[in-house]
Amino acid sequence: MDLSSELSYAEHVPVVTKRAVDPVETPTSVTVAGDPQEASALRSVPPEQCSIAGTLEALGDVWSILVLRELFFGVRRFNDIQNELRISRSVLTERLNRLVDIGVVRTEKYQEPGARARNEYRLTRKGVRLLPVMIGLMEWGDEYVREGRPLLTLCDRQSGEKVELQLRSTSGRLVQPNELVPRRNVVD
Repeated sequence: MDLSSELSYAEHVPVVTKRAVDPVETPTSVTVAGDPQEASALRSVPPEQCSIAGTLEALGDVWSILVLRELFFGVRRFNDIQNELRISRSVLTERLNRLVDIGVVRTEKYQEPGARARNEYRLTRKGVRLLPVMIGLMEWGDEYVREGRPLLTLCDRQSGEKVELQLRSTSGRLVQPNELVPRRNVVD
């Protein structure tokens, strides 16, 4: 199968995910209340205005995501990140600079006795807000790329319980994917 062109959901999802699509399964598509014209207007957000596309463009590439993963796991020093990822110094420098420039990572000086001062890299509040995205990518990859055989499990430090991503309303109600309704916001 040629993945270089556009994929058709119905035609290619079983091939890409390596799982057969159950025709009896309840669809989990996003529903839109109101008339079909309103539904079409909600779905037609131009790519240059799309928050998802903008986020992916801001982050850059897979290396940036992996650098963020290491920072979330508590790896903060350049050489340690480089060793964990087996990434070239120049690529790591570029990715860290980009993450600092967009405000998701900040630098903090440290100095080992007898050595020169160096930078340690820490997530900003803006960077920490990417954690649900990272967990979502991890959960999807565990299920569909690793075929249900995750290499890591994220656990609550206090209880030891497994941590998972959930969708909740602002009142705390658990929301299923087929219960989501996109609503266009008024933009100045």
